[in-house]
Amino acid sequence: MAAKRGGPVDSVTEQTFPVRVLQAKRPVLIQFWAPWCGPCIRITPVIEELAAERAGVLDVVKINVDEQSGLADRHTVSSIPAFVVYADGVPAKAWTGAAPKPILERHLSAFLR
Repeated sequence: MAAKRGGPVDSVTEQTFPVRVLQAKRPVLIQFWAPWCGPCIRITPVIEELAAERAGVLDVVKINVDEQSGLADRHTVSSIPAFVVYADGVPAKAWTGAAPKPILERHLSAFLR
């Protein structure tokens, strides 16, 4: 299945992960989610808002854990929503759980300079 484009947050697959995340010129926030996950659905508008507001300094992508289980396993995702920030092609920070926008911004503050 091809990666989906259409909003401020693209869906990433095994095939698009190297270009969209590993070779990215700016930090990348990955949201691991699933369509059946209530907290994932509730946090998505906040993530999309952050993506739109920080478009020049932060890339934001999402990975459906049901469709991309290999990527979820590689990142040891056992609970969702889960988040990983890549900087310079390597994971730099990770956390789990939906949180209000100010807390998400705190998690991302080191990458938004």
